[in-house]
Amino acid sequence: MSEKHLHIISFSIPYPPNYGGVIDVFYKIKALHKQNIKIHLHCFKYDRDESAELEKYCYSVNYYYRKTGFFLEFSKKPYIVAGRKSDELLNNLLNDDYPILFEGLHSCYLLDNKLLKNRIKIYRESNIEHHYYYNLFKAEKNIFNKIFFLSESIKLKFYQKVLKNSSSMFAVSRKDTEYLQKHFKNKNIKYLPSFHANDRLDILPGKNNYALYHGKLSVAENYNAAVFLIKKVFNNTDIPLVIAGLDPPKHLVSLVNKSKNIILIKNPDDAEMFNLIKNAQINILITFQATGLKLKLLNTLFNGRHCIVNDKMVTGTGLDKLCVIANTPEELKNSLKKYIDKKINEDELEKRKKILSENYSNEKNAGRLIKSIFDIKRG
Repeated sequence: MSEKHLHIISFSIPYPPNYGGVIDVFYKIKALHKQNIKIHLHCFKYDRDESAELEKYCYSVNYYYRKTGFFLEFSKKPYIVAGRKSDELLNNLLNDDYPILFEGLHSCYLLDNKLLKNRIKIYRESNIEHHYYYNLFKAEKNIFNKIFFLSESIKLKFYQKVLKNSSSMFAVSRKDTEYLQKHFKNKNIKYLPSFHANDRLDILPGKNNYALYHGKLSVAENYNAAVFLIKKVFNNTDIPLVIAGLDPPKHLVSLVNKSKNIILIKNPDDAEMFNLIKNAQINILITFQATGLKLKLLNTLFNGRHCIVNDKMVTGTGLDKLCVIANTPEELKNSLKKYIDKKINEDELEKRKKILSENYSNEKNAGRLIKSIFDIKRG
């Protein structure tokens, strides 16, 4: 059998895999490598260091500087796209005729390039980006950031038309799959869940006495969720809440300091975060925007005990059967009281194992991706 080569264009350096999008990219690379795909990885460099770890799984690794700065905001293209223009990347892609996987709309600057017209080009969706940025606009308090997020949302909505130049698309949730199928009726669009760090269910026996909320706390969606939990759910209760995540804003730190039953763990490393998830009696995860797949939810279901979420957290994922759904502050409080002293039982664990192994197996999903990519006919 001839070797199978694949270009992957990543919006950032996907190592370490410690937040949403790069988790999907890194563990996808590992899974494809395990099935003997020769990966030519192209990374945009701006806030992370080059990584020798990637060379273990890739046939080649190339880095390109992402442009940033105020003047890019005046580009007709979205800021997240315009800064990832690279002639060097185009030249490297033209050295062969291998399929190209574009990771997220961020990486799609070359998707409509005429020199790549006859190439197999696959779009990997991670969010409906203009929805995501519009929700950031609504959540943000800083007026300058609000203006930027609204402008970016409008540009992304128009730029989305570039996806008609793809050969096929893979979306991370069923809801996003339906959206893309509605807007690109003649395209081959499939549901393919995110890749992740877990090979098997690994949940500690017994119980503990605290709930955990975790996320990248510099993101408005996440710190607003944390503020909601502090003010509306864990007020007037003795149940301890641990909030853990990267770069919490000052107002969140101040709010936690005023609460007797809440502690904040700033910038935990991967091992500390993993232990917090595993040892929590309850992982509570809420979001105010139903976009993409929340990878922290998937990680929690593989490794944590009880998982309490609101309905937006599980929209389009098929994971609602594995979680306790609660939306209002009162519903969340009642669920906390019910599960804070309750051990997770064997039936619940078997149910998780069955659903997660069927739909969220990296090995199975890598096989589906490989078959789809290399079965595509040019022209």
